[in-house]
Amino acid sequence: MKEGMTVIVKTITRFVGVMIMLFGVYIVLHGHLSPGGGFAGGVLLASGFILLTLAFGKDVSLKILPQWLASALESVGALIFLGMALLGFAGGFFFLNLLPKGEAGELMSAGIIPLCNIGIGIKVGAALFAVFMVLIMLRIRPGKEE
Repeated sequence: MKEGMTVIVKTITRFVGVMIMLFGVYIVLHGHLSPGGGFAGGVLLASGFILLTLAFGKDVSLKILPQWLASALESVGALIFLGMALLGFAGGFFFLNLLPKGEAGELMSAGIIPLCNIGIGIKVGAALFAVFMVLIMLRIRPGKEE
């Protein structure tokens, strides 16, 4: 039995999946300047991998992003976010912005907020993909009793 979907779906997924992930990275990096941020960008990143899984099958997506790597990335994202929060204690307060704020409207114009968005984006993307993969692996097929 072949994994995944038809050739048409796979061909479109190769193009659209990359665009979705690229847009997710854009949303994470520009979240402090426009609507979006770490959570919305992380959801887009996860949806790119979910689309890949639906089109090609779980084996292909697990070769690109294995379960252990998704789990590690989720932890790294949380540590980045927590690290930015604890870094503020160097100035006396939790989540104190110690980085220069820069020029308004520029990409690096919000101090630690873009770094927090990156941490949240990594955590949300990896967590949603891991939850999706667990749901696929534990699915119950009708008519098959275990």
